[in-house]
Amino acid sequence: QVRLVESGGGLVQAGGSLRLSCAGSGRTFSGDYMAWFRQAPGKGREFVAGLTGSGSSTDYLDSVKGRFTIFRDNAENTVYLQMDSLNLEDTAVYYCAATTVVYTRYQYNYNTWGRGTQVTVSS
Repeated sequence: QVRLVESGGGLVQAGGSLRLSCAGSGRTFSGDYMAWFRQAPGKGREFVAGLTGSGSSTDYLDSVKGRFTIFRDNAENTVYLQMDSLNLEDTAVYYCAATTVVYTRYQYNYNTWGRGTQVTVSS
């Protein structure tokens, strides 16, 4: 069974850091464009960060540039999202997803999704 499983979410104070992990299984994701999305309460799902299969090229939502870093370890079939300087607006469920369409922010281009991990930032 092909799966993506997120972990690493939790409760953190504003200004703090978290590292999310997304472990793939059932097949290799090394050739896929991988991304993190998030969905805050009452809002739609939004693209946060994306990364090419080689890890050489990234794309970030403007509001997270300079604070979040997406990277991957293809040997471990895992993608990460390092989140620093977290603020209240970062509170959301974070999802990882995979696609063969490079540099896409359109969620319907992604065909494999994890179930999400909750990130809550407190003041």
